[in-house]
Amino acid sequence: MKIDVNNVMFCLVDVQEKLFPHINNKAILEKNLVTLIKGLQIHKVPFIVNEQYKKGIGETIESLRDLVDDYPHFEKTTFSCCGNEEGFAAIKANNKKQIIVAGIETHVCVLQTCLDLLEAGFQVILVTDCCSSRKQNDKDVAITRLVQAGVVPTTYESLLFELTVNAKNPVFKEISSLVK
Repeated sequence: MKIDVNNVMFCLVDVQEKLFPHINNKAILEKNLVTLIKGLQIHKVPFIVNEQYKKGIGETIESLRDLVDDYPHFEKTTFSCCGNEEGFAAIKANNKKQIIVAGIETHVCVLQTCLDLLEAGFQVILVTDCCSSRKQNDKDVAITRLVQAGVVPTTYESLLFELTVNAKNPVFKEISSLVK
């Protein structure tokens, strides 16, 4: 399956202030997420931003908040983003078959979101270097399970170039300089 820039949207999952400090490899994750988001913006990919119980876990982390403020945000208490009726309706309203997913924690909210999206008939792309958990093993086991379930694993750089398709694409130089 090829990932098609015209048929894809992005779902950011729970990258929030009070949870993020406890996440494994958080500095690398933050850098990767910033690059992914900027690259998807260059490609004009539609977004939704999900936040788990903001009163308890806080807002999306500041470095990402500045980048995603203008996109629809959905607060949820279910672990899966699909459990929030408004958020899931927003995903369906975009009329895209492919959903890119990134965020935290891989073994809880990301996992359940991906499984629900698969069950709903979407093709799910997990950006493996743009998700994490508190424990590395939890992330690793979740990714293995998701791949076995049919999720397509990728990295942010591979994804951004796949969406670009061709070095003659007008955004190629911008994407190329972004990932350096």
